[in-house]
Amino acid sequence: MGLPVQVLNQNRITGLRGEDERETYRKAKSTLAIVTAPASSLKLQPIPPSADYQFHLAEGCPAHCQYCYLAGSLQGPPVIRTFANLPSILENLPKYKKAGQVTTFEASCYTDPLGIEHLTGSLAETIRFFGEHEGMHLRWVSKFDQVDGLLDLPHNGNTQPRISINTDFISRRMEGGTASLDARLEAVRKLALPKTAGGGGYNVGLVIAPIMPVPDWEEQYTHLLQKVEQALDFECEISFELISHRFTPGSKAILQEWYPNTQVDFDESNRSLKFNKFGGKKYVYPALTMKALRNFFESELKRRFPDAPILYWT
Repeated sequence: MGLPVQVLNQNRITGLRGEDERETYRKAKSTLAIVTAPASSLKLQPIPPSADYQFHLAEGCPAHCQYCYLAGSLQGPPVIRTFANLPSILENLPKYKKAGQVTTFEASCYTDPLGIEHLTGSLAETIRFFGEHEGMHLRWVSKFDQVDGLLDLPHNGNTQPRISINTDFISRRMEGGTASLDARLEAVRKLALPKTAGGGGYNVGLVIAPIMPVPDWEEQYTHLLQKVEQALDFECEISFELISHRFTPGSKAILQEWYPNTQVDFDESNRSLKFNKFGGKKYVYPALTMKALRNFFESELKRRFPDAPILYWT
């Protein structure tokens, strides 16, 4: 592809530090490291409510989302690391299969696998692998739209691709480098269409995230759901996941260094403070705001998509 490639003498990437955090960020985000996933990553961890277990095809993401949930989760500059030992990663999964029930595996906790699929091919290979294993289901989510190479794969109903969507206001201003909302909706349409109609025949999902009470939010999200209806104007299997915006003190500090002119509201006085089981802090919307947002989406989705389950609200 004509890209510059450097073979490292050791498992360490140097030369990424810039004069400030923003320059370091830019250098790191334009670097793809092809590495071996450590043995520790083969010990899978639960990831409720998304799936039974998470596993990783890569770490880091090519998008530039100003609310990025990975900020502070991965160590060092945000280099994208894709894992070359894919056979070992996949062959490790069946040992986690639960007898007598379908076991779900999430592949996009630390990356957007579709965003780098044109370089790696890892997602297509993973879909093929799950297509050969009954009782194991793959889940992944993306803000990109390059799905044409996934439509003809023999997934056998064992993969659920999900596309992350938001209002035009949020996707245009806060999700740099990603596909447009219309392109994402076209992608989910292609994935959901039957194979006989040139689609992928997948059971698809839409992740509406992060939900934010921006000015005129009811009008904006109503317009979004209207566009979803127009894109999915045929009978298909679809589910929804609803995720409100939240942040930690650590992620806020990093994101404001990366995006000093961000339009994301990080004002802690507008939030409620919660603690996880390890004592970590996170800021969420107050109970009344959360109730209004949740009631709106549950009511609208039930009206527009009466047979589509809402897998969770968080």
